[in-house]
Amino acid sequence: MPSSVIKSFDYDQDSTALLITFVSGLKYRYANVPPEIFTMLKAAGSKGRYFNHHIRNKFKYRKIRKH
Repeated sequence: MPSSVIKSFDYDQDSTALLITFVSGLKYRYANVPPEIFTMLKAAGSKGRYFNHHIRNKFKYRKIRKH
């Protein structure tokens, strides 16, 4: 289901990093995200709501610079 906030997201199982690209074009890498959080994000009816409740302010993150 498309999100009005999140453009795309991906998960790196080896590093347990969640990569999120917002519709604004900003990209962030969230560290130490359990795989079940990624699974639930994929299944969520509202990606933005799930992000706000279960990811935002819960995991360390860094902005990824555009190259």
